[in-house]
Amino acid sequence: MSFLKLRTRDLGKLIPLGRVSLQRKLATSAKPNSNPDIHFTRLFINNEFVDAKSGKTFETLNPASGKPIARIAEADSTDVDLAVKAAKEAFKLGSPWRRSDGAYRGFLLNKLADLMERDAAHLAALESLDNGKPYHIALNVDVPGSIANLR
Repeated sequence: MSFLKLRTRDLGKLIPLGRVSLQRKLATSAKPNSNPDIHFTRLFINNEFVDAKSGKTFETLNPASGKPIARIAEADSTDVDLAVKAAKEAFKLGSPWRRSDGAYRGFLLNKLADLMERDAAHLAALESLDNGKPYHIALNVDVPGSIANLR
């Protein structure tokens, strides 16, 4: 079993990651950006960002302050049906994704993991802002765990 050694003074434990090995230098930014840029508030369906079909949005709040963070597209059953249809199409026999080999799919997943590593501090700040989780846990546990799952 592989382990991730967390390198913060608050978290010095070994966390099992199953058969995944994550070898990277964790970011050490002690203070998060308390007002990170929020780039995407729309739904991601069929490889593009779209508004909810109903046009509805909801306000997401910072649980620590109660202040608004952003307005986010609110999916309903119509949007879910479109997303499920797009996912099924992506996996149909003969589709580009289905025709791609495992090496190419792995390359894409690793590229996503690389981008998440690059933007780890930003992702952790967003996670902390959205759910009130301590920043250092989002930065040193959640983001690396997501990266490990992709690899």
